[in-house]
Amino acid sequence: MLHARAFLASVAWTLILLFLGSVVHATESSLACPDWPTCFGTMVPEMTGGVFWEHLHRLVAGGLLLMWGLATWLAHREAGDRPWVFKASLAGVGLLLVQSIFGGLTVIYRLPDLVSTTHLALALSFLVLATVLASATGEARTTDSMGDGATGLRIWAAGTAGLVFAQSVLGALVRHMDAGMACPDAPLCLGQVVPPLVNAPITVHFFHRVLGVLVAVAVCAFAYRLYRSASTFRLRRWAPVAVALVLTQVGLGFASVLTVLAVAPVSLHSLVAASLLCVLVHVATVAEPARRPHSRPATAPIA
Repeated sequence: MLHARAFLASVAWTLILLFLGSVVHATESSLACPDWPTCFGTMVPEMTGGVFWEHLHRLVAGGLLLMWGLATWLAHREAGDRPWVFKASLAGVGLLLVQSIFGGLTVIYRLPDLVSTTHLALALSFLVLATVLASATGEARTTDSMGDGATGLRIWAAGTAGLVFAQSVLGALVRHMDAGMACPDAPLCLGQVVPPLVNAPITVHFFHRVLGVLVAVAVCAFAYRLYRSASTFRLRRWAPVAVALVLTQVGLGFASVLTVLAVAPVSLHSLVAASLLCVLVHVATVAEPARRPHSRPATAPIA
């Protein structure tokens, strides 16, 4: 189905957009275009310096809106037997529009912390919705099945995804509060396991690390259960992927601090977190109990 492919393309597009958004902030290009929706009064500014990253981010965001519009139209044509798919697609259009407005507000009001963090939270919310639709309409939905523990595993996957979502939003707050170097050492913070929480930047940064440890433990525990419970390789293969992503995420977090917020580790840190969120949401969507054959009722013997 074309709409399933369009949903999958939208997931990949959103991951690229999130990565570019992180690059924009890491290169201090967030206000390279001081106006919105234009850039220096035009839609085709000179693509140099910070303007290149900021305007490219805007162009990719506009492309995502067009791609999602196509996916929504295709869902309306092809998924008539499942009307919820089209309705969810329309909700995605609304999410994109609101998220775009918050992107504009971050520029107009000069990067207020809460507005900028909400901008990312909405982007992650859209990523979750796009992943659910891509997973629910793809081929995996009809092939990935498991035993009676599927319901518990789906709840675990959804709960772990919620932790990753919260960790990502808290990371965005760290970024927009310029608290990335509030703890300039790693793995300790100011030379202590628990630093003096004397101001907001140190407090937010420290709890971002604490939640990161909890996320790592939760993801590894979930991956172990997934590997033991899944009945198909198509589903079981996501267990090592999740572990690899969360360990990479932790490593990139340390690298971000030790390199004093270099562009590469900081940007990849955000991308890997979003990718991990996709994996968990995908598993929560496609894992379902194995279908049991219906047994025919016994017939009474003929006297």
